[in-house]
Amino acid sequence: MQFKKSIITAAAALAFGAASASLFAAPVTAEGTGVGKHGDLTVAVTFDNGRIQDIKVVSSKENPILAKKVFTELKDTIIAANSTDLDMISGATFSSKGLIDAVNDAAKKAGVTLGKADKKAVKKAAKALPKNATYDVVVIGAGGAGFSAAITAKAAGANVVLLEKMPTVGGNSLISGAEMNVAGNWVQPKLGITDDSAELHAKDTFKGGDGKGDMKVINVMTHNALDAAKWCRDYLKVNFEADNLFFFGGHSRKRALIPFGHTGTEFITKFQAKADELGIPVITNMKAEELIKDKDGRVTGVKATMNGEEYTFNAKGGIVLATGGFGANKEMVKKYNPKIDERFKTTDAPGTTGEALYMAERAGAELVNMGYIQTYPICDPISGVIELIADARFDGAVLLNQEGKRFVEELQRRDVISHAILDQTGGYCWVLWNDNIGKISNTVKEHANEYEAFTKQGIMTTCDDLKCVADFTKMPFDQLQATVNRVNSMTGKGNDKDFNHRAGLMDLSQGKYYVVKAVPSTHHTMGGVRINEKAEVVTKDGKTIPGLWAAGEVTGVTHGTNRLGGNAYTDIIVFGRIAGAAAAAAAK
Repeated sequence: MQFKKSIITAAAALAFGAASASLFAAPVTAEGTGVGKHGDLTVAVTFDNGRIQDIKVVSSKENPILAKKVFTELKDTIIAANSTDLDMISGATFSSKGLIDAVNDAAKKAGVTLGKADKKAVKKAAKALPKNATYDVVVIGAGGAGFSAAITAKAAGANVVLLEKMPTVGGNSLISGAEMNVAGNWVQPKLGITDDSAELHAKDTFKGGDGKGDMKVINVMTHNALDAAKWCRDYLKVNFEADNLFFFGGHSRKRALIPFGHTGTEFITKFQAKADELGIPVITNMKAEELIKDKDGRVTGVKATMNGEEYTFNAKGGIVLATGGFGANKEMVKKYNPKIDERFKTTDAPGTTGEALYMAERAGAELVNMGYIQTYPICDPISGVIELIADARFDGAVLLNQEGKRFVEELQRRDVISHAILDQTGGYCWVLWNDNIGKISNTVKEHANEYEAFTKQGIMTTCDDLKCVADFTKMPFDQLQATVNRVNSMTGKGNDKDFNHRAGLMDLSQGKYYVVKAVPSTHHTMGGVRINEKAEVVTKDGKTIPGLWAAGEVTGVTHGTNRLGGNAYTDIIVFGRIAGAAAAAAAK
């Protein structure tokens, strides 16, 4: 009996010891990796008794602005809920998934099982905002046009608020390559370009839109481009490459300034910093619903919603509409242009869904050119986003079809290339370049992180020779070799006998070679509200709507049937500044 008691006591002691060891075990930190939008995302997660105590981002290639709320709000919510069973941050889906996958990987390595989220822990508190507020100027949309308007109005002495329906700022302006066409800019003389002018830029723009743009508005854009670029450089402190320009299709001169990093991050970071410096409140997750008019027909405010709550923002001077286009709204795109159907993904930020166009229409604005919708020709077949690294075509990369043949000039208009690609076998193409191009291409250097992401997706590879390229792409090797040989025989400006490559073909005789698959995606909606050269919104009978201005892709008269590359940033900044200044003046 005594023996039995001893056994029980010993077992109990062992059990207690094990429980105590578990109860008082030291916290464990494990690293985990997921794949974000731009490559691997690694985190270090600290667990204590099965609960997440901390998440530190060890390495990330994500856009710092787009992923900001992923690394703050989503990270904090994962910790609070002790779960990854959560909604993604809208507008940063790939980054959200990368973080969640990385935390799950770390939990697996630490031997921790994460359960379902505690809804009470996940519930977010609404911002303590007044339900009714008055400002001099209310700007709707926190992309390049909206920031330009808000900053200009504030600098003119106006009390300004900036509303953004998405959780993050930037919109299409952030994810754009952000090159900015400016005739007579300070880089052109360094490249021997001394014969460009605002008039020539306007002529190219009008012609590129098949003569459907408003020449008065176009001239305002091109003649104010240089001043706008200097404002960005000197006031906002945007850094541009000192000795390099982009030569987009449809232009007769190389004139596009290139921001550091070759994306809109450089612009939006500086926009946000200036807004912070000036004390401009930027309210995210605030969706504009309806414009308010007084008895005289003047726009005096906007009704908006956040988390199901209604807010009113009154505007003494007026409203600046800068909400972008509708490229991310598939139903709306197909409604106005049935040819852009289910085959097309989109390059656009998820917030570009066009509801504000109908809001403006209800307030009396005329919607024009809505069927003119541009596709970007070189995009990821999986996500639809622009393959920025494949912009190596501006530096000499060639476009090949599945048969291994060139089929279009690589510097043609976007719509021309897009249609040409869709006419090829499978409706896709391959972009091919070599180290001869890669070594001189700042585009390739700036977007080297895409190698990893696209290679993991299985749409890109690096090869030592053309046989490897043929094996990967399944092109007939003999034809691929013949095409490359012909390109090599026609290098230099004016020597392309097949498609008249306006910048001149580059030598592709030696590797390493880089090849990526590409398809067209919906990119820019040229239609929108009609404005005049003062950025005032106009009705169907040609009258201006007092108190309402608009700038950027939400407008519909600048680009005609087709926007030339590099004109979007020129458009948004020039007319954003004009609209902001006018609204501020109206408040006085």
